[in-house]
Amino acid sequence: MHQISGIIADLRNRTFFKGIITIENGRITNISERDDVPERYIMPGFIDAHIHIESSMLVPSQFARLAVQHGTVATVSDPHEIANVCGMDGINYMIEDGRKVPLKFCFGAPSCVPATVFETAGAEISVEDVKELLGRDDIYYLAEMMNWPGVLHGDAEVMAKIEAAKKTGKPVDGHAPGLKGDQASYYAKAGITTDHECFTIEEALDKIKAGMMVQIREGSAARNYEALHPLFASHPEKLMLCSDDKHPDELIPGHINEVVKRSLSLGYDIFDVLRAASLNTVEHYNLPVGLLRKDDPADFIIIDNPDDFNILETWIDGTCVFNKDGISFDAEPARIINNFTPYHIAAQDIKISSQKTEFPIIRAIDGELITEKFRANLPMSEEGEVFADPQRDILKMVVVNRYQTAEPAVAFINGFGIMNGAIASSVGHDCHNIIAVGDSDEAIVQAVNMIMDQGGGLSAVNGAKSSVLPLPVAGIMSNKDGKEVATMYEELSRMAVDMGSSLKAPYMLISFMALLVIPSLKLSDKGLFDGETFSFVDI
Repeated sequence: MHQISGIIADLRNRTFFKGIITIENGRITNISERDDVPERYIMPGFIDAHIHIESSMLVPSQFARLAVQHGTVATVSDPHEIANVCGMDGINYMIEDGRKVPLKFCFGAPSCVPATVFETAGAEISVEDVKELLGRDDIYYLAEMMNWPGVLHGDAEVMAKIEAAKKTGKPVDGHAPGLKGDQASYYAKAGITTDHECFTIEEALDKIKAGMMVQIREGSAARNYEALHPLFASHPEKLMLCSDDKHPDELIPGHINEVVKRSLSLGYDIFDVLRAASLNTVEHYNLPVGLLRKDDPADFIIIDNPDDFNILETWIDGTCVFNKDGISFDAEPARIINNFTPYHIAAQDIKISSQKTEFPIIRAIDGELITEKFRANLPMSEEGEVFADPQRDILKMVVVNRYQTAEPAVAFINGFGIMNGAIASSVGHDCHNIIAVGDSDEAIVQAVNMIMDQGGGLSAVNGAKSSVLPLPVAGIMSNKDGKEVATMYEELSRMAVDMGSSLKAPYMLISFMALLVIPSLKLSDKGLFDGETFSFVDI
């Protein structure tokens, strides 16, 4: 039996009171008022309402060791990244590894694997697979329905997956960037209950009006908090907080706690903020996570005070998993699972020859997953070979199939600012083929082949200097300690900065340049793709 005393947050009644919590067998058996308690605050633990653990480049057990230090007790996790690589085996891998540690990983059934038919994935999750997953007690929801055109047009396979979730009484997550008005209403009426892709307050309000919950996303690539935080004042009952994708270097300093602190500093009511960080998510997904009520699992955090909001302790199922002495649990070495066919490409494979003088260009936007498109003239040889123009920040971009030997897809991109080198990544949403951006064919080829040699990873080539972060687990995760991975990741990020990139997170941004379901112009291993017309574009 444990007894924990302090100033306790009662989210239901929106009050703080001095009291003592009694814990037996991992659950709260009694909460009583008491005056002589320490000046510390006890609150429900935080929940990331939508995250792909794979994007941290850490296996779940290593992710947990970083997250609990920031007061995170649970995640709502979509394993579609590894599902695109390894299928059902990948989903089971994430669940198995997550069970090794106390943090509560609440996984969903991926709804769109592969995301589209316009790219090569390593696996497919069928309607029957989705039904099987949703029938399991350790699967809590149907994960983000990225095929919003399929929802609007009543695609049979899409609707069958949504119907399977309805039959099991499990919610359906949305993914519909830019959807507003009647389209948002129709999308919600089909059974979609959340969305994490709102870029404007107007879009969020339309989706709330349609009956959806809005997950305010503040991740390593997409950051929508600045646009959406006024919803704390108008619709706190409709909000959750999420990262979506969080790279390891940004998980070291903080997680959901950073968004909580930021919201409190803007003057929002602490109970509205805590509600978005915990209660709304627990109730929406019916999670096995406690909210500081009698008979709940004993999941909570202890902080010094609401102004400084330093996490002193994190408790999960009645066990203190983090305090001043550190983390109370270790992570066993994770086994390796992968789906990768290594081969080398040559400079000749990515040359572009054309009789045209003007070309479509992807414009990457810092802090956004969407891209813009424009056309530009590019340098050409007398023989018709087309070159990048780094002086105008128009670089060559390549996507290489990592599942089978194939001809690379090539296009041009603006926004990365790289000179005298290239960066590459086998973290390439959602199919995780290898993506590279650089100012010369030679640097791009070297960066790609370094990843091929590792069976997955991130790489950078800056003149004579090169570096690689191996990601042997499905080509998208390391099985090493989170701090070690973060240090290696930071080294690569510094190399990108040294090459001239001013992006906040160049490796996070590059990973979304093949995500076809988010407009406007992207590049898959099959070619340049317009996400607005859902068709290929002739380079």
